[in-house]
Amino acid sequence: MLSSSIAPVITIDGPTASGKGTVSSLVAEQLGWTVLDSGALYRLTALVAVRAEVDTTNQQALAALARQLNVCFKQGACWLDGENVTEALRAERVGVLASQIATYEPVRTALLARQRDFLQAPGLVADGRDMGTVVFPTAPLKIYLVADAQSRAQRRYKQLIEKGISANLSDLLADLQARDLRDTTRALAPLKAADDAITLDSSALSIEETVNCVLAHWAAIQN
Repeated sequence: MLSSSIAPVITIDGPTASGKGTVSSLVAEQLGWTVLDSGALYRLTALVAVRAEVDTTNQQALAALARQLNVCFKQGACWLDGENVTEALRAERVGVLASQIATYEPVRTALLARQRDFLQAPGLVADGRDMGTVVFPTAPLKIYLVADAQSRAQRRYKQLIEKGISANLSDLLADLQARDLRDTTRALAPLKAADDAITLDSSALSIEETVNCVLAHWAAIQN
């Protein structure tokens, strides 16, 4: 079990489109900490696999790609080998494939150490699906961020439309529900709240309100 004595860590887990990425980035910014978008590591693996035309059912080949990722997160963006791939990672095809390969044990094993390497002073905010249950089980603050599927689909729809990308709300809702089922029922590190996590429902909250809730929980355990 990894100790968080090196530096403090806040984990923020939750389902697809719950807002955990945005919230994590803003919390990290407020605290002056590093941020880890663990889901991006799976999306990066999926993106590289698509670009390299690797067989996406070949678990060992995908794990090899995962081990070679040269990635960093800065200024709200994800960089791979010096290329800003933030927008490429948001493609629906990449997201669906990432959810698929996240069920592969060789890939998860390859990325586990990489994720833990992000824990450095002065602190880390890590978002994903198993940050509090598997990757950082001794984190002093674990948030499980949820929102109902309809709210999440509407948020995703708004984001796509604002970017000029056509989208169908019904299709997005169906996709989110399918991903939720896949993530919560997979045999390896399923999506669930850690036993000591604080569940935060953001369905009726703004991003700012959600960030403030997380910061308030962190402040409370410092006193």
